Amino acid sequence: MSENLFAIFKNRFPADLSKVFLWRPDGSALSYADLVELSGRLANALKSLGVKPGDRVAAQVEKSAEALLVYLAALRAGAVYLPLNSAYTASEIRYFLGDAEPTLFICRPESVAEMQVVATEAGVPRVETLGSNGEGSLMEAARAQPPAFEDVERTRDDLAAILYTSGTTGRSKGAMLSHGNLASNAEVLRDNWRFTPEDRLLHALPIFHTHGLFVATNVTLMTGSSLIFLPTFNANEIVRLLPQATVMMGVPTFYTRLLARDDFGRDLVAHIRLFVSGSAPLSAETHKEFGERTGHAILERYGMTETNMNTSNPYDGDRIPGAVGLPLPGVEIRIADPQTGQAVPDGEVGVIEIRGPNVFKGYWRMPEKTREEFREDGFFISGDLGRIDDRGYIWIVGRAKDLIISGGFNVYPAEVEAAIEALPGVTECAVIGVPHADFGEGVVAVVTPKPGVILEEKTILAALANELAKFKQPKRVLIATELPRNAMGKVQKKDLREQHAKTFDR
Repeated sequence: MSENLFAIFKNRFPADLSKVFLWRPDGSALSYADLVELSGRLANALKSLGVKPGDRVAAQVEKSAEALLVYLAALRAGAVYLPLNSAYTASEIRYFLGDAEPTLFICRPESVAEMQVVATEAGVPRVETLGSNGEGSLMEAARAQPPAFEDVERTRDDLAAILYTSGTTGRSKGAMLSHGNLASNAEVLRDNWRFTPEDRLLHALPIFHTHGLFVATNVTLMTGSSLIFLPTFNANEIVRLLPQATVMMGVPTFYTRLLARDDFGRDLVAHIRLFVSGSAPLSAETHKEFGERTGHAILERYGMTETNMNTSNPYDGDRIPGAVGLPLPGVEIRIADPQTGQAVPDGEVGVIEIRGPNVFKGYWRMPEKTREEFREDGFFISGDLGRIDDRGYIWIVGRAKDLIISGGFNVYPAEVEAAIEALPGVTECAVIGVPHADFGEGVVAVVTPKPGVILEEKTILAALANELAKFKQPKRVLIATELPRNAMGKVQKKDLREQHAKTFDR
């Protein structure tokens, strides 16, 4: 029996395929029958464009039903799907295409001229386009193909996707996720969060990210339930559509923005059975205010690009503000000494390590880095610092590698620092995350000028506009005469975070 993720999904589809899989904001719908037909046409199109099992299919497109179908078509064709953040610049895309060596790159129609040059330089054989309304050359090619497609057989260990992540040093790493990784996690979440075919998930997350693509979409497909599919978060649209939903998944920013509205309250969410938050820490204050306003306790969970979801607050039981809950069934969590790898007693802080069927297969073409991130007994070293309390709940207390999570997106300081330090007149800089009411953390750059040079915040921000995706760009650039250092000359980011903690309170 094939263990292709799509084949597993298909076994969970409703018997009546006329059931709606996805509603667009305008009320138009895509049925499960449409899903099977269109993903089949797209899979045939991929094959006609030279995509073979194991080949990478990269996509930088806007969120749409058609974009989601490309992911499913890639699964059906046995290809490895590589979603890329729609905010990435051409210089960033150049690296990913060169590293992953996809057979096909799908981009937005409006950027095809620029991206064709980038793809050619990276040696990508084919470039096709897909617009936010389903227009473009890829769908034209798909419409000319038959709907029937024999799904390529895959094992649980065959790759289904590569999602790029990175540490605070070095180049971005492609996390290799298998059909088995994704299937096991979707099945566990479906059961743990009590999904049924009657659920309607309000989906306003991006689909180039673990949360929106794998958690939200895969759980829906694994249940045979339905999505209300928004292209992006829009508070007015969320408020309009919430009465039609039973579940909502979001990042903390979604919930803080809803709480800022006078029309957000109990009556509006009467039909919702579950609110889930992830991708960034949810403050205890937001958790408490949301509960008081709506009567719902937000369910917070903890996951990573490399592992999908690891822990969750319980569906039944206490959802503790600030805690990320208990290990999911089949997932082992231990807190270890970062240097020795030895487990520390409950209550003590250490590095979170994870083992289970959800844990990725390693980093694309980085065997040495992969070995560095795994213990000999198979535990993955997350880099997050945490502790386990006396009830078994896990608390994340910090990030060992100074990762910044702003609005649910990962920002790696070294990348931003490198871009700033390449600018004229800059001696060095340190990039930190400090508390931000809307984004969880705001990116702040502390910059020192070369002697005799006067630097201005607006000039630096303007210079970064075309170098970094918007979510990576600092919200403030602070000019300093020097950076705090220890006796060994290492910049003390902890001191900077304390010094500038109230930057966004002003």
